[in-house]
Amino acid sequence: MKMNAEIKAELISIGAIDIDPKYLGRLTIPTAGPGAGGKAFFFRSGKHRVRLVVDEGSPLRGVKENNDIVIMKGGKELVRGNIEEELIHCPEQAYITMSERCIYDCKFCPVPKLKGKVKSSEELIALVEKANSFGKMKGISITSGIEVSPEKEVERAAKLVRALRKYNVPIGVSVYPTKDSSRILKEAGASEVKYNVETMDRVLYEKYCKKPPLDFTLECLKDAVKIFGNNHVFTNFIVGLGETDDTIKKYYEELAKMGVIPVLRAVGVHPLRFGELEAERPTGERILKLTKMARRMLDIYGLDASVAKTMCLPCMGCDLNPHVDL
Repeated sequence: MKMNAEIKAELISIGAIDIDPKYLGRLTIPTAGPGAGGKAFFFRSGKHRVRLVVDEGSPLRGVKENNDIVIMKGGKELVRGNIEEELIHCPEQAYITMSERCIYDCKFCPVPKLKGKVKSSEELIALVEKANSFGKMKGISITSGIEVSPEKEVERAAKLVRALRKYNVPIGVSVYPTKDSSRILKEAGASEVKYNVETMDRVLYEKYCKKPPLDFTLECLKDAVKIFGNNHVFTNFIVGLGETDDTIKKYYEELAKMGVIPVLRAVGVHPLRFGELEAERPTGERILKLTKMARRMLDIYGLDASVAKTMCLPCMGCDLNPHVDL
């Protein structure tokens, strides 16, 4: 059976699979965001793609049958397709992380606990060159924790964008914003930006987002739309922190009205965050319901998630893209 939106939503809701690593081929381990440090792969079926973490305790099991990977649940076939090779953390994109550490301590993110590496510009450029050598690179995405300050990361990102423009592919940047970050990144040659609100429930934000106020990020997103235009400014909106569907709908519309495309991201609790985060991964039904709402909102405000060139929306591994998956 080929994947459809309902099956993909169910796979996202589970998020993991028991599969023999010998089937997986070349993998890159993410070093930023909630999935940092975990082994995962991309599964493709028809026009749909999903990223699944490898976990022996999952109710899903992957088996090989002829040239297909078949995903089983409860002993029955759920979907079949193929494993898609990554460039760096993503098919068709070089998705690179500058700083694998962060001065903020958001409770849904393991990066501050992992205290990883801060890569030099030379190391990052070499990674992109290697990704480009495979001949499938359609975009470059730059993300980062915060080693010293948001201003320093924006400065490093702009310098890196200037160095990577030679590849003539769209470049997206996801960093914590500063007052002038959109102007700086646009002048450097970035095509798109993502500044994450994480949640717009103010109570949950204060509880879990240990970084500067939400209203500052919202002002930066408004400014980014003026500079980059509609369909080129994004934000992650985590689902499963305890917010209601009505809250998501209200604030999703507020963001869409600004010209921002929110990415609805199912929450995951990293083992390093056990005990610090009260969260429940959304069901497939909830993910599908909210994505249908998202599609309606984007249509009302003239936005199109299918035209994004970098970062999460064209990747589609962790989320439903409202204009591709539906």
